[in-house]
Amino acid sequence: MNLSNSEINEMYLDVLKELGNIGTGNAVSALAMMIGRKINMKVPVVKMVKLQEVPEILGGAEIPVVGILLNVEGDIEGFIMFVMSQASAHLLVNMLMGTTLNGYNEFTDIEKSALMEIGNILAGAYLTALSTLTGFKMIQSVPQLAEDMAGAILSFPAIQFGETGDTALYIETEIFEESSRIVADFFLIPTIESYKKMLKALGVA
Repeated sequence: MNLSNSEINEMYLDVLKELGNIGTGNAVSALAMMIGRKINMKVPVVKMVKLQEVPEILGGAEIPVVGILLNVEGDIEGFIMFVMSQASAHLLVNMLMGTTLNGYNEFTDIEKSALMEIGNILAGAYLTALSTLTGFKMIQSVPQLAEDMAGAILSFPAIQFGETGDTALYIETEIFEESSRIVADFFLIPTIESYKKMLKALGVA
């Protein structure tokens, strides 16, 4: 059976949406256990984007953001990047530590560790979902935290982890707890070869 490009793209998008749903379910369970309270998450956006589109998605290259970066090795190679506004990052820390927001001061070492641990948990949740769908084994590195402008955050992992592809899996994740709403942008940026392997494993290449 021959499929058109639009049909292939639609199939791939359906698989990506399933990845987002499975990953979010994993992340909700892990974060709720870590925080010790019920939280809600949803995935309003799942799509493939070009790397040059990422700064605009984040609000512009000059927007100050907090990035959590992880290298990915194994059957799929590349890197994962979680990016939040500074306000969302502070809200997330307060949610985790049970503290009250008191301005947007610099993060303490404990708060930075908390953010990196959250990034570790979320990365694991989405990699587990991807592994479930593809059968690939993937290992994530220790997370790194960066506070910078969106354009600089994007360039850092490309230099750190070497050559990557020009395409990213983008999952916008919303986290809710009572009146708090946090938006975290998730990007999986595989190498060109890994991207081809993913397409083949998902049955759309």
